[in-house]
Amino acid sequence: MNPRSIFIILFIAILAVLSSNQFRNVPLLILEYVNDHVTLEMLSSNVIFPSLISFVDYGYFRFYHHHHHHHDDKKRKIVSICDDFPPDFPPPDTNTTSILCVDRNGCCNFTTVQAAVDAVGVLSQKRTIIWINNGIYFEKVIIPKTKPNITFQGQGYTSTAIVWNDTANSSHGTFYSGSVQVFAANFIAKNISFMNMAPIPSPGAMGAQAVAIRIAGDQAAFWGCGFFGAQDTLHDDRGRHYFKECYIQGSIDFVFGNGKSFYENCQLTSIASPVAIGARVINGAVTAHGRTSKDENSGFAFVNCSLGGTGRIWLGRAWRPFSTVVFAYTSMSDIIASEGWNDFNDPSRDQTVFYGEYNCTGSGANTTLRVPYAQKLNDTQAIPFLNISFIDGDQWLQPYI
Repeated sequence: MNPRSIFIILFIAILAVLSSNQFRNVPLLILEYVNDHVTLEMLSSNVIFPSLISFVDYGYFRFYHHHHHHHDDKKRKIVSICDDFPPDFPPPDTNTTSILCVDRNGCCNFTTVQAAVDAVGVLSQKRTIIWINNGIYFEKVIIPKTKPNITFQGQGYTSTAIVWNDTANSSHGTFYSGSVQVFAANFIAKNISFMNMAPIPSPGAMGAQAVAIRIAGDQAAFWGCGFFGAQDTLHDDRGRHYFKECYIQGSIDFVFGNGKSFYENCQLTSIASPVAIGARVINGAVTAHGRTSKDENSGFAFVNCSLGGTGRIWLGRAWRPFSTVVFAYTSMSDIIASEGWNDFNDPSRDQTVFYGEYNCTGSGANTTLRVPYAQKLNDTQAIPFLNISFIDGDQWLQPYI
């Protein structure tokens, strides 16, 4: 993919963030990507971008611009990129933690995230905090089972991101397409985005699935993170996972897998193509849960979340026969199809799926025309899904520090 194409896709992704009511901070990811992949001439030749760009981080200096006034080069403020770092960062190890520092411009010991992961001791009982400076890290990152207790600490989900562009076709399967793949237990991510910049597929496209992150380790937690992609953005593969105040973007099955996960105060944004008023087209789905039997202990619970964007989409479709998803206290816009859910065109799954809604609001939360197998939960039915006890969080989930 050429730089302009990637830049345009990233621009569209960020527009989805800007259009939300919950997240109003101006993202810097576009600007950071410019540093490595897009020339100033490319930007100035496109009338869409200049009015949105407040500065361009270019090379080893930052050039600050004010687009509503004319300034010559002599009035630009030039600052060394490493000036913001304290002299003794990162601090030395303690008995319980180690801190590794990543900066793409060489201000730290590591310039790539994967290099820092590789430096973590095998089966270390310490918590290793990988502090990742502002910027887009265009690399594929894998955390193997032998590297538990790792934290990715970004500087904000709109200013720090790990990006790759694999698809199911290019990586020999959807499960392997993730820009970041976490197989280790006790992984934590804070204030960072995970992106897959592969082209947005049309519904039914073969091999175009493109995962931003695959989470296959138990006891993972995400605070203030972003997940950007289209089809199959967030592969919530297996294990118990917690998501708090995260931004999740996609079009088709953009939260999928067989994890047992609790999503709290998250914003889910569909980027499916707009659908004309009155048209019956369905072109997206939020979830595709993969529970295969009643004996498995998995499911997705979304509590106090918001759901909006574009297209006309289902809340979920039954990727596997015992697919389990609950939405509670969630605001839903009118992009939600009136039937709400889909059985993956297999009526036998109507008897085994568990699709529930509880005290949701918004024009998309009207349950009058929901499919017969969708459940409007009562208080007793809803209780197991409403807090972190759903994922045994009282036993392992650490407070945000």
